Amino acid sequence: MEIDPHRPLIVQNDRTVWVEVDHPDYDQVREGLSFFAELVKSPEYLHTYRITPLSLWNVAAVGWQVDEILSFLQKYSKFPLSPAFCKEIEACFSRFGRIRIIQKDHRLLLKGDQQDILTLTQSKKLTSYLQCDSDGQWVVAPEARGMLKKELIHLGWPVWDQAGFSEGEALSLRLCTKTRSGESFALRDYQQKAIEAYCMGDQDGHGVLVLPCGAGKTVIGLGVMERVGRATLILTPHTTSVRQWVRELLDKTTLRKDQIGEYSGEKKVVKTVTVATYQILTHRDKQGEFIHMDLFNRRDWGLIVYDEVHLLPAPVFRATADLQAKRRLGLTATLIREDGREKEVFSLIGPKRVDIPWKELEEKDFLAEANCTEIRTPLSHEDRMIYADAAKKHKYRIAAENPAKEALVQRILIHHQGERVLVIGQYLRQLKSLATRLQLPLITGQTCQEERETFFQAFRQGEIPVLIVSKIANFGIDLPDANVAIQLSGTFGSRQEEAQRLGRILRPKNGNNQAYFYHLVSSDTVDQEYALHRQRFLVEQGYPYQVIEEEQWRRISWNV
Repeated sequence: MEIDPHRPLIVQNDRTVWVEVDHPDYDQVREGLSFFAELVKSPEYLHTYRITPLSLWNVAAVGWQVDEILSFLQKYSKFPLSPAFCKEIEACFSRFGRIRIIQKDHRLLLKGDQQDILTLTQSKKLTSYLQCDSDGQWVVAPEARGMLKKELIHLGWPVWDQAGFSEGEALSLRLCTKTRSGESFALRDYQQKAIEAYCMGDQDGHGVLVLPCGAGKTVIGLGVMERVGRATLILTPHTTSVRQWVRELLDKTTLRKDQIGEYSGEKKVVKTVTVATYQILTHRDKQGEFIHMDLFNRRDWGLIVYDEVHLLPAPVFRATADLQAKRRLGLTATLIREDGREKEVFSLIGPKRVDIPWKELEEKDFLAEANCTEIRTPLSHEDRMIYADAAKKHKYRIAAENPAKEALVQRILIHHQGERVLVIGQYLRQLKSLATRLQLPLITGQTCQEERETFFQAFRQGEIPVLIVSKIANFGIDLPDANVAIQLSGTFGSRQEEAQRLGRILRPKNGNNQAYFYHLVSSDTVDQEYALHRQRFLVEQGYPYQVIEEEQWRRISWNV
């Protein structure tokens, strides 16, 4: 391969990849890289990606070949790939599938190359999960199936679990061709492909489907339930999303109301299909015991659905380690965890089966076209002095609660008068102040479920055009007509939160199908630094941010 300076990639031996943003092939290259590499930095002209073991194992698990990856890189690289780089990619890629768990004669066995197994079984961490029988076979204790996989992936050895799954109770469920309101209903082509990817041959039974917010992940979950045909436990972030799952089940499937149970802080009903919250499962009594974890054993579940799987709390992770004989489906828009536990999602829930680029669905009008703008506003002189003297741990909150943001919100609302707007923030003091100033309804974690539902329904019907919401609206809130989001503050540099908040406004719209996302940032502070990190995932998906100063925004808004 010859040197070609006109190509867009520089591939380095440490598995980092530099991409020229202004190159005419950038969109095509970005989409290809997104399958097997992770975006690390995204300055204006040169983006940095890194190929990680996990990103390689995910594509290996869905049938990619290492030659496809190397051929792609060679096609777009300015310089020839070094032999050392190719060998390292091949070695890392090949680790998936070399260690397997199989079932034989009602026993679980750890299989693989004899030398690999011999090396791994020297680890003291693994000895409690394995026992060598008289034939020299390594037997896995059934209850240790998950913990063994978890420990092995941390040692750099992803396990291909081929042991199969228990059947579970039968469930008769069919998707309807018409909703209960009489509207025609059919799966979109990408939804059908996602279901097929999950139910693919001998890999049927575990995996994660990654699709953009607004792409219909709930509907895909219903399609998987129809294909599996077994009693299903669905876990969701909060009671509002529980109710939305129940509405979708009743609206688009043949299930009756008496076949669906809600297990939340308000109700404790277990049926053949049960929808529960992560919060109720992690609730402790006075002795510190998780009193609701027995829900996993209350029925013979044939399928467990983890909605917003990236949110899995640690106790549910641990419980999931004991559930490896159950089929598992993870649904999410962003398989990102700031705590770095993506490997555990891979080993305990399953590999990524589908990852659909956001822009691909936007181009087909399945999502609204989003315009992302970061507006920077300065701190006042007084607040700048307070910020300068503050301890490091307090600086972000001071910057995030910049009072100048309130006037800016008011100006944006005037600019988008008559549209459906969500104002989203992290800090209750800031949100309460804004709600009082603008006389707008506020929904927080302290708002009772009945009042939340009343506000959300009024917003859907157009009776309330603007809602102020705390981080409880990050996930699982179905407000299809919202087309403007204004972000005041967030959870530090959380990429998945940024993506989820944009997702609140991505449902397709009638008319021009446009959505507007504003991130208000205090200039020259840690708020600005965190904003850059938060935006990384969306930049990887092809959403450029227009960065402007407040004064510039004022001129633009007055001239429109």
